[in-house]
Amino acid sequence: MRLAQRQLIFGRRRGRRLRSRQKVRIGVLLPRFVLTIPQAGLFEPGAAFSAPKRAVWLEIGFGGGEHLAAQAECHPEISLIGCEVFQPGIARLLAHIERRHLDNVRIFADDARLMIAALLPSSIDRVFIMFPDPWPKRRHENRRLVSRDTLDALATVMSDGAELRLATDDSNYLVWMLERLTEHAFFEWLVRGPRDWRNRPEDWPRTRYEEKARAAGRAPTFLRLRRRFRK
Repeated sequence: MRLAQRQLIFGRRRGRRLRSRQKVRIGVLLPRFVLTIPQAGLFEPGAAFSAPKRAVWLEIGFGGGEHLAAQAECHPEISLIGCEVFQPGIARLLAHIERRHLDNVRIFADDARLMIAALLPSSIDRVFIMFPDPWPKRRHENRRLVSRDTLDALATVMSDGAELRLATDDSNYLVWMLERLTEHAFFEWLVRGPRDWRNRPEDWPRTRYEEKARAAGRAPTFLRLRRRFRK
């Protein structure tokens, strides 16, 4: 199942007024790194990068961009696509790109589900969904990013054996996630014991959202799943 081409964005595009340097980055740097998807046909993500890369990773909702930038710096052989609609977050990622001289990052500044719907099957080798909005009110549950439709679409675009990583600090959303993840035929939860979800893996950079959660007394949970091999 593929997600519909038209989706509502349940989140903010703008916050406080951008500072002058942020405006410059949005106006000057963003056009160098921004991605657009074709009006017709499917999108080959590897073609968006000047140098051939070994694999393509996708982060959905990169927030301030610190996780995506850290992954890009640690893995220069990987192409990374980040999806985010919040302009201050995009400006922060652009600052990371500028400061660290990253050339293996591209930005999709729109609803990530539009990107997922346009991707070629089996074209993504890792997906990150870090601390998505839990939409805690029952009447807003349909706005949650982690849904059966999203998982179906991700299963299509992820390669065999690709890893899906999720993090949340909301206990109700965790239950929601696990209900949908563990019953999905194409994903296998990589868990052996409590440490596998209580402790952040060493190659999983810390984010300011995790620090904020811990400061508020909320324990983050880290989930790793594998896309099962196609028969």
